[in-house]
Amino acid sequence: MQLLYDSESFVVVQIHANAPEDSAPRPAVPQLARHGYEIVDKRSGKQVYLDGSWAEMFQQRLSGWEKDTPTQEEVEDTLEGYSGLANTPVSLH
Repeated sequence: MQLLYDSESFVVVQIHANAPEDSAPRPAVPQLARHGYEIVDKRSGKQVYLDGSWAEMFQQRLSGWEKDTPTQEEVEDTLEGYSGLANTPVSLH
């Protein structure tokens, strides 16, 4: 898990759900990687987990940001667009 962004309004974490250890032997049967991104809207107390094609689209956005660094306002506006998908309340375990 890697923290990518943290502000007063949002937190973005990249999750490597089933990343194998470097020393682990390769599986005999290929496994689908289930990496994704968790976006937490601190204002509403809800989160969304992006995987599959949603995660790929978000990764493309991040790659674009690496080439052309966005302002905090641009980042917040983008995350605001994903906050409409956030239906799961954040809870403490």
